[in-house]
Amino acid sequence: MNEVYQKLINCLDCVRKKTDFIPKAAIVLGSGLGDYAESIKIECEVPYGEIEGFPVSTVPGHAGKFIFGYIENVPVVCMKGRVHYYEGYPISDVVLPVRLMHLLGAEILFLTNAAGGVNTSFHAGDLMLIRDHISAFAPNPLIGPNIDELGTRFPDMSAVYDKDLQNVIRKAAKANHIYLQEGVYAQLTGPSYESPADIRMLRVLGCDAVGMSTVVEAIAANHMGMRICGISCISNLAAGMTANPLNHKEVQEAADMAAPNFKKLVTESVRGMF
Repeated sequence: MNEVYQKLINCLDCVRKKTDFIPKAAIVLGSGLGDYAESIKIECEVPYGEIEGFPVSTVPGHAGKFIFGYIENVPVVCMKGRVHYYEGYPISDVVLPVRLMHLLGAEILFLTNAAGGVNTSFHAGDLMLIRDHISAFAPNPLIGPNIDELGTRFPDMSAVYDKDLQNVIRKAAKANHIYLQEGVYAQLTGPSYESPADIRMLRVLGCDAVGMSTVVEAIAANHMGMRICGISCISNLAAGMTANPLNHKEVQEAADMAAPNFKKLVTESVRGMF
């Protein structure tokens, strides 16, 4: 058996010994957005450290556990804290949690992140619907022997972010008077923030927001046939767009500012997806 797949199955067996909960949707909470977990009617929590072989997040603001429960009446599994490539894990470990949540039953993946605004019309605290992504700067998680049990060797990427799910999010934003930007997200590896020249390049390429996660997770989920949607919380304007240096504290502060709208939008969107 493929070594990466064997590790995934071992993690699945470990979680199943702790809970038989079957989610319909999987939610990944980005930097500073972990408080959303308080909105969930919790049935079970599984710390990453209790799953044998599972990568553990080392980033401030990432609690590091799966939360199983309900948003309204929808069964969900929520990642409170994700794993990043810059933490030193192989890319197969970075996408292991998303693959695991699919094997646990989730058919929809709702990705969230804190991102730097590249679009000059964006402001800190804005929420952006991800319409597409640029994957050229992060290692592709499908490199290596294909795991046939998960998906095809050459998956199509022409519609990664589900159009119907996007419309659900747009309707939820409109119904709740939440201003929603839209755009293209790019993942760079980090952990250093981008240079002003990086940001000028990304803008030329048609990028609206940039961060250090999400794209590789979307690629892995798309490979498995999951329906995917995503929201970026614009935590700051990217390098060179203001006179201020970038720091992680600013990311968390902007997430706190956006939290009420973020919580409302995610809850109403998930409700509308089922």
